[in-house]
Amino acid sequence: MDFTNKNVIVTGGSGGIGQAIAGLFARHGGRIAVHYNRNRQGAESIVESLPGEGHFAIGADLTDPQAVAEFADRAAEIMDGIDILVNNAGLYEDHPAAEVGYQDWLSSWDRIIKTNLLGPAHLSYCVIQHMKQRGGGRIVNVSSRGAFRGEPDAPAYGASKGGLNALGQSLAKALGGLGIYVFTVAPGFVDTEMAASHLSGEKKDFIINESPLKRIAKPEEVARAVVFLASEGSEFMTGCIVDVNGASYLRT
Repeated sequence: MDFTNKNVIVTGGSGGIGQAIAGLFARHGGRIAVHYNRNRQGAESIVESLPGEGHFAIGADLTDPQAVAEFADRAAEIMDGIDILVNNAGLYEDHPAAEVGYQDWLSSWDRIIKTNLLGPAHLSYCVIQHMKQRGGGRIVNVSSRGAFRGEPDAPAYGASKGGLNALGQSLAKALGGLGIYVFTVAPGFVDTEMAASHLSGEKKDFIINESPLKRIAKPEEVARAVVFLASEGSEFMTGCIVDVNGASYLRT
């Protein structure tokens, strides 16, 4: 894989999976825009750790459509174009229907849908306008197995990821003729800060034993799938959803 002279945006780049994705692209020659929302220090630290030159941190609230448009334009200006977008930023929070109050329910749905679905949708739209000028590009969405198996404690999360899957497939159909290819990666549990609360409690053994590998994924394993899909030669996989869950959930 060679991403020399390729400009890559990784949203949620200051988190575990985002950091691994940014690092792997950079090791293969890519120039990385590491997106952050609040954790500027973390994003800048990651930029400093990346091999190669020209990487930078760039902040934006992806739940704000105007901020999304400004973010895409600014990144394209700094890098002189965008070749690859990885929609990795995401939010998970418990809001079981039988337990939370209505206002908490509404708040969770609002935050999660804006972050996990509308943010990637709006950013993809804005980036697509720049990709058209370059004659093509690639978008990789980071979804979840929760889109298929259901999320009883976090239904908005499951719904948002199901919507993200449909978004990716719809864009793949719409944009393939323009040389813009769209892929989705659907991990299970990954060893990140987001999963830490689940892995430190009584559910830890159950979660680990869901997979015959008797462990959860490492961020680098998700990153390898993302980078493979973004590489040349994967064009005929456009529209696919690739499971990275260690056979913890198998769909038919």
